[in-house]
Amino acid sequence: MKQLDVKLMHPRVQITKVISRIYKNGMTTTSGGNISIKDENGDIWVTPSAVDKGTLTEKDIICVKKDGTIIGDHKPSSEYPFHKAIYDVRPDITAVIHAHPPALVSFSIVRDIPNTNIIPQAKDICGEIGYAPYGMPGSEELGVKIAAQFEGTETMAIIMENHGTVLGGTDMMDAYTRFETLEFCARTIINAKTIGEPVMLTDEQIKEFQDQIPYDIERNDTGSYPPEEREIRQNICDIVRRACDQGLMISSYGTVSVRWKDNDFLITPPDVARWDITPEDIVQIKGGKAEPGKTPSRSVSLHQKIYEMNPHINSIILTQPPYLMAYGTTGVKFDVRTIPESWIFLQDVPCLEFGTHFTGNDTIPKLLSESVPSVLVANDSFIVTGDKLLQTFDRLEVAEFSAKSLVMGAPLGKLFPINDEQVEALRKKFLG
Repeated sequence: MKQLDVKLMHPRVQITKVISRIYKNGMTTTSGGNISIKDENGDIWVTPSAVDKGTLTEKDIICVKKDGTIIGDHKPSSEYPFHKAIYDVRPDITAVIHAHPPALVSFSIVRDIPNTNIIPQAKDICGEIGYAPYGMPGSEELGVKIAAQFEGTETMAIIMENHGTVLGGTDMMDAYTRFETLEFCARTIINAKTIGEPVMLTDEQIKEFQDQIPYDIERNDTGSYPPEEREIRQNICDIVRRACDQGLMISSYGTVSVRWKDNDFLITPPDVARWDITPEDIVQIKGGKAEPGKTPSRSVSLHQKIYEMNPHINSIILTQPPYLMAYGTTGVKFDVRTIPESWIFLQDVPCLEFGTHFTGNDTIPKLLSESVPSVLVANDSFIVTGDKLLQTFDRLEVAEFSAKSLVMGAPLGKLFPINDEQVEALRKKFLG
């Protein structure tokens, strides 16, 4: 991915950047987890042992030379042996991430593997997932057991019994995207099981999703970039980063667009980690064609249709918040009548069948209105709209907070939403 260009960025920088992201997102602890990169010389760069992950700096990263010489101010991670064991059996792997993210640890404790067919893109990102029997942390035995799951396969992800997970990648961003996506699947499944039983996509449905993505996008010969257009680019980047920081997007998924003028708009691209997106990455759509040399989000056709059919909509966010997706994967009704503000912001949120978001289907653009600003698409996404981008983001936050409250409340007992009479009173006072 562009923003973590392994050809230009030193392994120390990559490792520091990614371990910081993992820690800030609550996917490892101060002392837990370790990541490494094997460079072109065969040297392995790895996080140190017993150094705070929350304050790790580039100078803390250790280099274990190909001949075994250790360069750095600390000892290499105690789990270094299994990192080396993976590299020894899989020359195609040049980055390894090991951590104890809560949802994947839950799966490791019950000795199960998350089903990545919960959302359409995860199976392709994660691939086949292995399961390594328990071994003493830091031991050669553990390295042997983990390496055995990687050796002779194309597996890039392993659940470690009563331990956590370890993932490989062709580069650090490839490994991180896989790590984050697998933890997202695990969280979504756990949240879904709190309120019902998750329904998985079939392989045929996933193929149908991939086949309908418009890869061949027409492009304009030139583009114009007046100040107001450039301001929209920056606003999109700011909102995307906020969404990532709040767990409303992951690096590999989430689309934001804003109407520029008439039916022209600006939209995020695919294949750029969302938390590092820049104004230069944003793609201008003018006259139905993309900005020269750039590729817009795979959902660009849906955004185009929504703007054309809904003059009141000026911004769209499409993403996969983990609590909303619990409702989007179980068929359980997402009832926003939790508190007055939730219903005022969202009113009732329909959940549509998987496939209604595909190119050529007008169901969503026709359904969206001032009284239906958002929809859930089963096993795919939450789509929310608004006049201003901040209003759209606010609705996204309110929706996810509401879903989280409902999921957390489910084990406590019967839920009592606001009744019809109370809703009607809200409608008259706040919506006219």
